[in-house]
Amino acid sequence: MARKYGKKASSKVKRAMHERKTGKLRSGRSGKKVKSRKQAIAIGLSEARRSGAKVPKKKGGSKRKSSSRKSPSRKSSSRKSSSRKSTKRKSTKRKSTKRKSAKRKSSKKTR
Repeated sequence: MARKYGKKASSKVKRAMHERKTGKLRSGRSGKKVKSRKQAIAIGLSEARRSGAKVPKKKGGSKRKSSSRKSPSRKSSSRKSSSRKSTKRKSTKRKSTKRKSAKRKSSKKTR
């Protein structure tokens, strides 16, 4: 049976793990210090991919899982926002009536 990961990939992950232990491993964009084990492994694998080592492709399923978890909270937030919208509508109506009355008063003064 063939190996999923090549030797080069395992050496890159090993190096990333050692760097994390010593506190030298930093993330790409932000440059913050990496503290989690999983992130260190991910950095090692992505470096191995760039160098052309035998590494399986990334799975796109992690994005889908997070969106399915967020969907129930969206439903509850939409309920809240609908109640907020109704209160906003009331307040805008009041403002508009005040404006109309102010316009009427100013128009009477000019006449």
